[in-house]
Amino acid sequence: KEKVTFKSNKRYDHPMPGMIVTQNNDKSEYVWNNINGFTTADLGLTYKSDFPVLIQRSDYPTSKSYLEFFNGIWENNELLEDVTDKVLNYFEKAFKENSPEYIYFITLYNIFNDFLNDLNQDNLPNERIGFKDSVVWGMLYNFQKDAVVGAINKLEKYGGCIIADSVGLGKTFSALGVIKYYEMRNKNVLVLCPKKLEDNWNTYRSNYKNNILVDDRFRYDVLFHTDLSRDCGMSNGINLANINWGNYDLVVIDESHNFRNAGRRYAEKENRYQRLMRIVIQEGVKTKVLMLSATPVNNRFNDLKNQLALAYEGNSEQIDKKLEIRSDIEQVFRLAQTAFNEWSNLGVYNRTTENLLDRLPYDFFEVLDAFTIARSRKHITTYYDISKVGRFPTRNKPISLEPSLTADKSLTYIEIAELLSLMNLSIYTPLSFLLPGREQKYADLYDKHSKEGRFVQSDRQQSLKVLMRINMLKRLESSVDSFRKTLQNLHDYIEQTLIKLNDSRANELEGLEIGEIDENFDWESEWGDEENLIGRKIKVHPSDIDPISWSEELEEDIVLFRDILQRLDKITPKEDNKLQTLIELIENKQQNPINDNNKKVVVFTAFSDTAEYLYTYLSSHFKEKYNLNSALITGSRRTSTSKKLPKDLNGLLTCFSPVSKGKAQLYPKVDEVLDILIATDCISEGQNLQDCDFLINYDIHWNPVRIIQRFGRIDRIGSINESITLVNFWPD
Repeated sequence: KEKVTFKSNKRYDHPMPGMIVTQNNDKSEYVWNNINGFTTADLGLTYKSDFPVLIQRSDYPTSKSYLEFFNGIWENNELLEDVTDKVLNYFEKAFKENSPEYIYFITLYNIFNDFLNDLNQDNLPNERIGFKDSVVWGMLYNFQKDAVVGAINKLEKYGGCIIADSVGLGKTFSALGVIKYYEMRNKNVLVLCPKKLEDNWNTYRSNYKNNILVDDRFRYDVLFHTDLSRDCGMSNGINLANINWGNYDLVVIDESHNFRNAGRRYAEKENRYQRLMRIVIQEGVKTKVLMLSATPVNNRFNDLKNQLALAYEGNSEQIDKKLEIRSDIEQVFRLAQTAFNEWSNLGVYNRTTENLLDRLPYDFFEVLDAFTIARSRKHITTYYDISKVGRFPTRNKPISLEPSLTADKSLTYIEIAELLSLMNLSIYTPLSFLLPGREQKYADLYDKHSKEGRFVQSDRQQSLKVLMRINMLKRLESSVDSFRKTLQNLHDYIEQTLIKLNDSRANELEGLEIGEIDENFDWESEWGDEENLIGRKIKVHPSDIDPISWSEELEEDIVLFRDILQRLDKITPKEDNKLQTLIELIENKQQNPINDNNKKVVVFTAFSDTAEYLYTYLSSHFKEKYNLNSALITGSRRTSTSKKLPKDLNGLLTCFSPVSKGKAQLYPKVDEVLDILIATDCISEGQNLQDCDFLINYDIHWNPVRIIQRFGRIDRIGSINESITLVNFWPD
């Protein structure tokens, strides 16, 4: 209720000692500097670029002198003037009633002020070239159009962009919108995609029946990730020996997370990432990079950093100048990874999304904002009018199944796991049995040297033992048949080695080893297939090894293998509880469809052995009982139960999902369809299978990103289903 008085420094036309200069309407004024330290910046409440005034706390009676000092100034009419009326007048103007529209625009301005100041006409799409008159632009949904405009802005400003929308939100069409813009600017465009997705991109640049964008006359080149490892040969109609890699103005990388591994800096041989960086991006014309991936981060933030580095040619100094971050981009990602690691070690109740976001450095979000466009399905439905998009299918609660190995539990997963832990697996470690003095000979043969250090072969062998033990457990979790085949193959190889050990004529012994695997080998998704891991074998001369010690350990493993194999032989398909549970599950789906007589089911497994096993028993059963066609798709085999259906990858997928893939246009004379699809992860990316409403993970891939990608095959825009269901099989 007391009257409040406001005072401020008086202004003078001439300087006096202790005053500071201020500029007001091109006129210099001088004010006393006695209490200028009492500002929000000097008090530490807001940021100040220069040195703050030192603030000191003092207790009575020392503080009394400060109070007297303040009162002395306050009461000095020569130094201060009463501005109460001016302040009240300001408040009156500020708090007068304004229209809601005025307040709304003032609010928008204050929220987006920095963004508006940051906009540059040079970075925005030039609409005068007419790219919004193209067919593809007219077919884009509103959120996809925003992605196109945003991507072009980022490409022009930073040289790169990742469209990381969730699976099923049409990133390919957003990319086509960007491609059309640059083609209309007479730019050369290259699309790099996994070979299994070639039809996705070739369709829109060819005179195909199902090319709905034929009038846009796209002319981009399509090559495959694997082509970066080749210097010659034909690929997709292009002679790799003659291609001018450095002449592309825009490179679109589909499934860009496959380029998350930058490789060793001083490696003897370039991997695909390094070759892409050198011959496509760094050499020749200035190249912009558009990346597409729903999962740009697999298990570490470095995955994202390596992809972003393609945008700034691996030169962090180049991008640091453009980003408004306080430290360099390398440091930003290091801090982000450290924060994530600390968060990962928290208890389950504290390991929340909010907690992680609070820990991540602010600069990390600045980098994401600069380079990425990432919307979830929830974001789209919340912030966009989806009347034209249509509703997304409802995700039913996932079904988790934990069938035992056998119905009578005569053999369990735990029993087998315990037996595996007893194995020596010495077939992978022959160098552990070298005689004294012979180590250097094999170190010279097999150890690797680089500027990063020395890679000791004997250490690699010990790591391989751990890896292969885990591999066998993963195969057991997948299927009895897959595990049995792996065990039998290993058993047979050990037997052959023992025969050689006992043969005096043998001049060479072999141990299984990870060979000279291509740098592009995807350890995080393909290590499960040992046929991909085992390359050249470690060769040891009999005179350099202790054959007795090695044979003892090999024989111990043989005994264990035979015991397990003997017990596994009793688990026939009828006794395979997991297989029988799967059959019952699919039968129940046929008898009780989720959506209007939809019979379609897709079954994913990480191993081709398991896929073959399932196809053998499921295809005949459901053909005889329900007259349903089944198909098998693995990396090396494609087949179906119908002779009328095409045998190529895209043909089979089109017949499985006829609506989404345009079967009526491509195969008008084929009257049969597929209802059960059994596949490995060779189709877990980029495929439109949204006619299906029931997806089964027969085994759980160790990387959850794969599960996201798998479910994304049916959880997509344009689904004809009201709801979709995910089923996960777990070991008991």
